[in-house]
Amino acid sequence: MKTICLYFQLHQPFRYRRYRFFDIGNDSYYYDDYANETILQKVAQNCYLPANKLLLDAIEKQKGKFKIAFSLSGIALEQFQLYAPEVIESFKKLSDTGCVEFLSETFSHSLVALKSQSQLAEQVKKHDDLIESLFGQRPSVFRNTELIYSDEIGNMVNDMGFKAILTEGAKHVLGWKSPNFLYTNAINPRLKVLMRNYKLSDDLAFRFSNPDWSEYPLTAEKFANWIKQMDEKEEVVNLFMDYETFGEHQKKETGILDFLAALPAEVIKQNIEFNTPSEVVKKLQPVSAVHVPNPISWADEERDLSAWLGNELQEEAFNKLYSLLHRVEKCDDAEIIKDWEYLQVSDHFYYMCTKFFSDGEVHKYFNPYDSPYEAYINYMNVLSDFALRLDEFVPENEVKQQLSELQKTISEKNAKIKNLETENKKLLSKVKNTMSKPSTKKPKVVKKAAPKKK
Repeated sequence: MKTICLYFQLHQPFRYRRYRFFDIGNDSYYYDDYANETILQKVAQNCYLPANKLLLDAIEKQKGKFKIAFSLSGIALEQFQLYAPEVIESFKKLSDTGCVEFLSETFSHSLVALKSQSQLAEQVKKHDDLIESLFGQRPSVFRNTELIYSDEIGNMVNDMGFKAILTEGAKHVLGWKSPNFLYTNAINPRLKVLMRNYKLSDDLAFRFSNPDWSEYPLTAEKFANWIKQMDEKEEVVNLFMDYETFGEHQKKETGILDFLAALPAEVIKQNIEFNTPSEVVKKLQPVSAVHVPNPISWADEERDLSAWLGNELQEEAFNKLYSLLHRVEKCDDAEIIKDWEYLQVSDHFYYMCTKFFSDGEVHKYFNPYDSPYEAYINYMNVLSDFALRLDEFVPENEVKQQLSELQKTISEKNAKIKNLETENKKLLSKVKNTMSKPSTKKPKVVKKAAPKKK
């Protein structure tokens, strides 16, 4: 029996305010709180809350036959806790059904897998600890940021104990092979690889509301029939997409939420199952290894890293950021660590993308900047201030170490001098007050001795 693996990515970054050159060294609060709260609440009302309700209703109507998977970034979860706790509650209700699987990913929705295995493991642990504390599940399947994957990344994920990973069914990788089978990592075959069916996924994510599309309008019945008519030998159809597809990227008026509500029943009517990634791995046998020597992703036509690291601006910002890694690892200041996590969010590099052709429109989603150059300048200003702050805790070299220690000594002495001056002023004031008060004691009268009698 054919199965559908339906997975949604959910992520929102902490966006930066306009951070000017003259703010460097003077103001270390980087975030646009108004934009972050406004955008998150808007998307929650348009997508997260109504879509979660639809999915919960579908699970109950189908009596457990409808199953889905989510990947929620740690950054998004922190924003829900701040601005929309009702979204977390709605996910808890989904989790309680037993039909929803939460996947592992990097806490910061970062590109750290390209730089450091130890930092990758640290971020993944922090993310999974948060998922377990909120939903009572410990993820066993990994989904890297934006489905970025290579043989080496897969091997690292296997070393962390995961049994499967999700990635893009990129045509230049698969060639004549179909994404509709289960594969294994080329280095370590114990790690299973689920590959996205990009055509069917993008029919929903990008083409659904396009009136010029030959299949417009797309109904749930038609979509289910397409899957039913596929080659009988093909075992699994991996439909992976942004959750914001439902009500945000594709507005409610397009009928996308109605489509989502109707899809489970139409699929099950065709005798097709829904399975979570863990269930797919348990149920199916892999057909072969898939060789991915260079990283792939699900972004843009190229399905590579060019959306984040495709120009000199992005490369410089990315390398400058991770040049600080060895020092951040030695720092235990909570504010530094938090800002470091937010600096790594992949969206910052995505905003610097200079593609203006076939994929240009995609890069405008939730983009707070007017141009890639503005995004680069703003990010580098923030990064410069962060580096200055980091110098106070972990100086870059021996000279800076000595200067830092000297500065610390001077600061301590200045503080001591200030305290002594304060104490001195108090004492002087006390003495002055004492001297200025009139005496309340009566003067002693000295009696003259009587003259002696001769």
